[in-house]
Amino acid sequence: MAAVVEPLTMFIVVRKDLAKKLQWPAGSVMTQACHAATAILHLTREDDNTKEYLNDLDNMHKVVLETKNETSLENLANALAANNISFKKWIEQPENIPTALATAPLKGRSPEVLAAFKKYCSLYR
Repeated sequence: MAAVVEPLTMFIVVRKDLAKKLQWPAGSVMTQACHAATAILHLTREDDNTKEYLNDLDNMHKVVLETKNETSLENLANALAANNISFKKWIEQPENIPTALATAPLKGRSPEVLAAFKKYCSLYR
């Protein structure tokens, strides 16, 4: 029996309060996630995991999560940085508002990273 290979996964996290409290339209919130995802793929375009991820376009795996607000987004960013996980935090301009973040494609997700996501995020609804 062949071993199941864990797919490379990109995590995208968006602030929940953008839609709920600040009343941003759904399209504007989705745009923030797209900005973060596109930016991290560009920044890590020479990394082996990113190259592998982009070589199989029909099988990309993403997990989209939400986080409560700017503070929880910053806390998640700090936890990812502490675990040496490549990510891009998107800061919308000209407002200078941190809105979302996306990780580079990950292989072999560590318990510490999954714990950070569990602590600061929930599935996007």
